[in-house]
Amino acid sequence: MEDKVILLDLWSSSFAMRVKIALAEKGIEYDCKAENLFDKSPLLLEMNPTHKRVPVLIHNGKPICESLVIVEYIDEVWHDKSPLLSSDPYQRSEARFWADYVDKKIFGIGKRVWSSKGEDQEAAKKELIEYLKTMEEELGEKHFFGGDTIGFVDVALVPITSWFYTFETYGNFSIEAECPKIIAWAKRCLGKESVAKSLPHPHNIYAYALGLKKKFGSA
Repeated sequence: MEDKVILLDLWSSSFAMRVKIALAEKGIEYDCKAENLFDKSPLLLEMNPTHKRVPVLIHNGKPICESLVIVEYIDEVWHDKSPLLSSDPYQRSEARFWADYVDKKIFGIGKRVWSSKGEDQEAAKKELIEYLKTMEEELGEKHFFGGDTIGFVDVALVPITSWFYTFETYGNFSIEAECPKIIAWAKRCLGKESVAKSLPHPHNIYAYALGLKKKFGSA
């Protein structure tokens, strides 16, 4: 039976971008169904009744939720194509650790950078740079976190770079000035078609963030 793959998506979601990169790396064809999180579809509510959020991967009628879980699922199911996780248990555990670090530290602080003001924003900027410098140390002299090829940690982190322009514009600072190795790494990632076609233009993200701030009266 031919695989039927559906992705419930929101174009601006960095979490959904992860899934699109993983699917592109594997060369998997899928149907992408855009969601409106202010008017959630019956399908989304049925497929992810617990969290009611994207992304959701529906594989042959069965839903898989939470982006890192989905990426790992994709890697296991289509394991013969462009592996994202090492076959070595220790290296897999390391990759999972750093992907979890990205989720717990970098994704949460990013929203504070563009949505807050004053002292809270300054503190958020400082924390973001600190966390990105930690990722620079982990990257070391490697081309990608996965080594010579893109891997699980790269897929976890690179979508947030599409929000960097928004962070910098609202926060009035330069990530490249503070973390040049991260920016160089991001450019290498964008050199891959799987990443370039999965990430929206940073200016579109900025316009989206501006629209949210106006909608909720914080612009």
